[in-house]
Amino acid sequence: MTDRVELLVSQIDAALPTPAIVRRDVALVAGPWLAGTSSVATALRERLPEHTVVEAEELAAGHAPAAVVFVVSATAPLTESDCALLDSVAADTDAVIGVVAKIDVHRTWRDVLDADRVLLARRAPRYRDMRWVGTAAAPDLGAPVIDDLVTALRELLTDETRDRRNRLRAIENRLLGVHRRLELDAVGTGRDARLAALRAERAAAVHRYRVDKSQRSIALRAQIAQARLALTYFARNRCASVRTELQEDLAGLSRRDLARFPDEVRRRAEEVADDVAAGVTRHLADVGEELGLVVEPVHSRPAVEVGAAPSRARGAETRLMLLLGGGFGFGAALTLSRVFADLAPQWAVGGALGGAVIGVVLTVWVVGVRGLLHDRAVLDRWVVQVVGRQCTAVEEWVGARVLAAEASLGGAAAERDAADHARTEDTIARIDREIREHATAGARAAAARDRHVPVIESALAAVREELGAIDTAKQANSRASESFL
Repeated sequence: MTDRVELLVSQIDAALPTPAIVRRDVALVAGPWLAGTSSVATALRERLPEHTVVEAEELAAGHAPAAVVFVVSATAPLTESDCALLDSVAADTDAVIGVVAKIDVHRTWRDVLDADRVLLARRAPRYRDMRWVGTAAAPDLGAPVIDDLVTALRELLTDETRDRRNRLRAIENRLLGVHRRLELDAVGTGRDARLAALRAERAAAVHRYRVDKSQRSIALRAQIAQARLALTYFARNRCASVRTELQEDLAGLSRRDLARFPDEVRRRAEEVADDVAAGVTRHLADVGEELGLVVEPVHSRPAVEVGAAPSRARGAETRLMLLLGGGFGFGAALTLSRVFADLAPQWAVGGALGGAVIGVVLTVWVVGVRGLLHDRAVLDRWVVQVVGRQCTAVEEWVGARVLAAEASLGGAAAERDAADHARTEDTIARIDREIREHATAGARAAAARDRHVPVIESALAAVREELGAIDTAKQANSRASESFL
C-alpha cells in the first residue's frame, strides 16, 4: 500500500517524491511554556535509559522524531496556540501521546484531559484516537506519577507499525503542504491586493501626467499674459517718464542751449530703448526660470528713429511781434517822456531821448522772449511726437519679443511634455506587463492546481486508508489479546 502511495506522490512532482525529512529514533517532549516539559523529559530519561529523549531545542530543523510526547498543563484546556504547536511538532509523526502534567496540584485534571481530547478530536481526525495520560513528574509532595506515561511511551516505541505509520503521516503532511501551496498559488494570496495597487498606480500615473500637463499649460499662458501686460506697461511708463523729463528740461533751457537739445533727445531715446530691452530680457528670463524652461535670449532692441528738429523760422510771426513790440516800446517811451516833461520841463528833451532808448530795449526784449517761447513750444511739440512714435515702436517691439518668447517657451514645454509622456508610457507599460504576468501566473497556478489536486486527493485518500487499516488491525489484535487473556 505504501508503494502505491509513493507512486501517486511521484506523479505530482517527480523531483520530490518523498518527504524531505530526516527520521531520528528519538522521543520528543514538547509543549507550551510552563507546561512542565523539562520535568517530564528528565523523568523519562531516568525511566527509559534505553531510548533517547530530547526536547524541542535539541531537534534540528528538518528532523522528525519517532514519537512525540506533548505535555500540557492541567490548569486549563488547550488554547489555539497550543494546538498550533502540536500541529507543528507532530506534523511528520503519527506516534503522539498527550500528557496532562502537574496533576498533583490540580484536582480537576481529568476534566481538563477530557476537554483537551474533545478539542483535538474536533480539530483533526488524526487526534481522535490519541492516547492521553496524567503525570506529576516533579511533585511538591510524594512520589512522581510517571508510570502510565512510561508504559505508554515504551509501547509506542516498540510498536511494529510505528515506522510505517510515521512514514505515512510524513507523506500525508507533504501532500497537504503541496495542496496548500497549490491552493495559495491559485487563489493568489496577495495577488489581488498587488493587482489593485498596480491598477491604482497606473491610474495615478495617467492622472498625474494629465494634471501636470494642464497645470503647466495654464501656468505658461498665465505667465505670458502677465509678461505681456507688465512689459507693455513698463515700456509705456518709461516713455511717458522720459517725455516729462524732456519737457521739464526744455522749459528751463536758454536760447543758446536750444541748439543742443535735439542731441539730448536722441541720447535719451537711446537710453529708453536700452532700458526697455534690458527689462524685457530680464523679465522673460525670470519667467523661464519660474516655469523651468529655457527662453531664447533677446539679441535685438527697439528701433530708435529721431529725425531732425523742426525749423524754427517765424517770418510773419516775427514781423507781428516787431509791430507789437514796437507799439509797446513806443507807448513806454511816450509815457516816460510825458512824465519827465511834467515833472521837469528842463529835462523834456533828455526824457524823450531816454524814453526812446527804453522803448527800443523793451521792444527787443519782448520780441526775444516771444521768440524763445515760440522755439520752446516748437521743440515741445517735437518731443511729444518723437516720444509718441518711440512709444509705439517700443510697444510693438515688446509685443514681438513676448510673442517670440511664447513660441520658444511653448516649444520647450512641448519637448518637456513629450519627455514626461515617454516616461509615463514606460511606467504604464511596466505596470501593464506586471499585471499580465500576474494574470498569467494565476492562470498557470489554477491549471497546476486543477491538474495536481485530484492526484493529491487520491494519494491522501490512500494514505488515510492505509492508516485506518493499520489502526483497525491494531484494535483487532488488541481485542484478540484481551479475549485470550
